[in-house]
Amino acid sequence: MFKRFTFVIGIFLLLGGSVQAQTEGLKWQRVDRDSLPPELDSLLVDIPEEQTTDNRFRVVDNRFWDNWFVLGDVGIHTFQGDWSGNGKFRKTLSPDFNIGMGKWFIPSFGIKAQFGVGNSRGFTEVWTPYAVGSEDSPLLKADGTPYWKLKTKWWDLNANVMFNLTRIIDAWEGYQTKEHSNQFILSLGIGGVHHYDNPQGNWASNPIYNDGRGTLYGDPHNEWYGNVELQYSRFFTQSKALSIDVKLRGRFYETHYDLSPVAGHRWDYNLGLNAGVTYYFKKRGWERCHNCSNPVYFVSLPPPPPVIVPDCPEYKTFTFYIFYPNNYSGRNDAPVVEDAIVNSMDYLAGGIFTQKKFKNSSAVTARLNTKASLRPLKTEDVATEKATFTENIAGVARGYEMTPAPISLPMNADSLRAFDERTGYYYAPIYEGNKTWYYRIDDETMTQTLLSRDNYREDTSYCLNAHAGLDVVKANTANGEEADVYSFADVYAAIEGYEGHIAGCADSAAVGEIRRILDEGTILLVRAEGVATSQDNYTGANAGQVGYLRNKELSHNRAWSAIKWLRESGCFNGVRPENFVINALTDPISIVNDKSTRSLNAKLNRCARIRITYMIKKKQDQKQATE
Repeated sequence: MFKRFTFVIGIFLLLGGSVQAQTEGLKWQRVDRDSLPPELDSLLVDIPEEQTTDNRFRVVDNRFWDNWFVLGDVGIHTFQGDWSGNGKFRKTLSPDFNIGMGKWFIPSFGIKAQFGVGNSRGFTEVWTPYAVGSEDSPLLKADGTPYWKLKTKWWDLNANVMFNLTRIIDAWEGYQTKEHSNQFILSLGIGGVHHYDNPQGNWASNPIYNDGRGTLYGDPHNEWYGNVELQYSRFFTQSKALSIDVKLRGRFYETHYDLSPVAGHRWDYNLGLNAGVTYYFKKRGWERCHNCSNPVYFVSLPPPPPVIVPDCPEYKTFTFYIFYPNNYSGRNDAPVVEDAIVNSMDYLAGGIFTQKKFKNSSAVTARLNTKASLRPLKTEDVATEKATFTENIAGVARGYEMTPAPISLPMNADSLRAFDERTGYYYAPIYEGNKTWYYRIDDETMTQTLLSRDNYREDTSYCLNAHAGLDVVKANTANGEEADVYSFADVYAAIEGYEGHIAGCADSAAVGEIRRILDEGTILLVRAEGVATSQDNYTGANAGQVGYLRNKELSHNRAWSAIKWLRESGCFNGVRPENFVINALTDPISIVNDKSTRSLNAKLNRCARIRITYMIKKKQDQKQATE
C-alpha cells in the first residue's frame, strides 16, 4: 500500500502543477491523459457539471463551414404599379426563377443570398419606355382614358437575414428526430434589380422624364428594393437534409419602378408564390454540449489512512449496478433532459414496454378489426410513475430485468385489446424505418440496424436489476472483498420507497442497511463508470472507429444517467458537486462475441457500476451507546 501511495505521489511531482486541497481530504490535479501510465486508468475521472448549454434554447456554435445550404425555386408573381388595376389581374402575372445559398449560424438565425430572373407585367396610362405597343394605338378604359400594357425584364440579387420562427418558439430539436418536420422561416433583406430591356425611345431627351438637368429618377436600369419572404419548409427524413419549400415573397420598389412620373402609390411591388427545394450540407445541426467530447481529466489522490483510535467511524464502500436495455442509456429521458415526461430510472424500475402509446386509439381499433398494419399510426411517450405503485396490470411485465418476465410485449390484437381495456390506451413499439423496437432506446441509436430481428425484442430476463439476480451479478463481476454489493432494486427502494412493485423486487434487510447509511452516515464520494458491449454491426468507412465511438458514448451516458438520478434524489444533498464523479475508463467496451443482445454476457456488460464511499459509526458503537 505504501509503495503504491509513493508511486502516485511521484506521478504528481513529475506532472507539476497546482494541487488544490478539498475539505474532504481529496486532492485533484488536472492532467493530460496521454501522459499517464496505463496502470493509472482507474484513477482517471471527469467531474460532471451542469453545462450552460444544457437547454433546448442554447447550443454551441459550429465552425464557419458548417450549416450551409443551397436552394432553388420557381414561381409566379403579380406586379402592382400605379395603374395595374386598369386591366385583368391575370395580365399582371409573370413567372420567375431563383437560386441561392446561405448559412445558419444558430438554429434560429442565418443569412442567405439569392439571384433571380423574371419580368414584370402590368399597365400604364403614360407612354413610357416599358409600354408595349404603339404610342398612337392605346387601349381605352370605359371612360375613354388611354392606357398601354407594360412589361419589363430584369434580374436581381438580394441579401437577407433569416429567422426560423419554429425554432425561436420551440427551440432546436436535436439530431435525428421527427420533431420540427414542418418549419416556418421569415426572411428580410435588401436587393438590387437590373432591367435589361432595350427601352423604346430616347430616355435622356424625353421631356416627361428629363427636367433639363438630367433624368428625374436617375438611371432607369438599376434600383434598390426591399425583400420579404415567409417560407414553409417540409422535411421528410429525420436527417433533415432536404426540404420542399413554399414561399410567399414580396419585392417592394419605389413608385417609379414602372417609369411612371405619377406617384399614384407609395410603392410598386412584385408579390408572388414560389415552390422549390433546399439542400442542407453537413454539419446540419448543433451540439448542446451536455456531455463534453473531450472531458477534463483529473487524478484523484486518496487521503492518507485514518489513525485508528477507539470508537472511530468506519470508512466503507458499497457498490450497485444498473443494467440497461440494448442501445439505451436514459440520455434522452428525464431527469437528464429537462421537462421530459419519461424518467429513465423509473422506467428501468417499473416501466412498461417502450413507455409509448398510439396517439389515436380509435385508429388502432379500426386497424385491429381489419388486420391492417399499425406502423403508419403516430405514437407518443407515456409518463412514468414511481415503481412504488401497488396495482399492476395483470400479465404485464414492469421494469427491465426486474422480474423473470421480459419487458417486451406481444403486438397481437388480443394482447393490445386486453391492455387497452385496463388502461384506456394501446401500448406501442418504436418504429424507425424498417425496424421495430420492443423496448426503449435512445434517440441517437434508433436508426442503427441490428444483426438479427430477434434483437429488437427482449425475450429473456435474469432479474439482474432485482435482488433475486444479485448472486448472478456477484459471480460475474469483480467488486473487491471490502465492498458490499446491492441490487439496483435495493437502492431504488431505499431512495424512493420500499412498497408496492419495487418491494417485491428488493430485499428488506438490504434496503434497511442502505437507509441506515443514507440517514446516519456521511457520503464522501459517489463514483460511476459505464460499460457497453462491443456488439456493433456498422460496416461503412472506419467501421471499427465508428462502433467504438458509439459504444463509448453509450457507456458514458449510462454512468451520467445514474449520477443525475442520485444527485437529484434528495438523499445526497450534503455531498459536494465535485464529489459526484464519472470514471473515464480508457476502454469502457466489453468484448462480447455472441451475436445476440439478449444473452447473459451481453446484458451483464450493458450497465453502470456505482460505488458510494461513506463514513458511519460502527454498529457495535451504536449498541453500546443505547446500553
